[in-house]
Amino acid sequence: MAGSEMRVYGGMTGADRRAERRAQLIEAALDLLGGAEEDQLTVRQVCRRAGLTPRYFYESFADRDELVAAVHEHVVQTVAATTLAAVEAAGARPEAKIRAGIQQLVRAVAGDPRHGRVLFSVTLTDPLLARRRLESSRFFARLLSGQARRSYGIPDGPRLELIAQFLVGGLAQTLTAWLAGALPMSEDEIVTECVGIFTALAARAPRTSG
Repeated sequence: MAGSEMRVYGGMTGADRRAERRAQLIEAALDLLGGAEEDQLTVRQVCRRAGLTPRYFYESFADRDELVAAVHEHVVQTVAATTLAAVEAAGARPEAKIRAGIQQLVRAVAGDPRHGRVLFSVTLTDPLLARRRLESSRFFARLLSGQARRSYGIPDGPRLELIAQFLVGGLAQTLTAWLAGALPMSEDEIVTECVGIFTALAARAPRTSG
């Protein structure tokens, strides 16, 4: 490792400082992408908002698209981690797991609207974000399928895939409309209705024998 990376200033190594600057840039880009004003994201704007020079931008990202991808990945992983943690902490009852997962997901996008806009807002038409949203929908569908297998004993197959894709796509559209103000419902009402839909579909799915 180069000597400059080994040096410690203020208790932080060079690698620590680089990671901190990268986090600052991701947070600044999240503000711009997910902000209510929907500012156009450019390298110059991100650097200005983060209080860093372009030199520090290019030590972490090759270009704007790489930063956008990192922002989306950060949001997906943050939301997925907190949602799965809530599901795991909910106990053994499948219905409790469904409620805990949906409640945490809704809370995550309502508590930080930037996350909801990056994940769901149709006004963010960046082509890279559109591709990333398709990938993240598949990712969340896989997570849901895994929970269905473990909690309900629903076997792998086209029917499970259909249910998972239907629920993930429907929930995404519901939250998109809700965040845009098109669904005049409270957070609790959204959770209750979505839990009912998820539970009803899970109840009619085929189970494995034994």
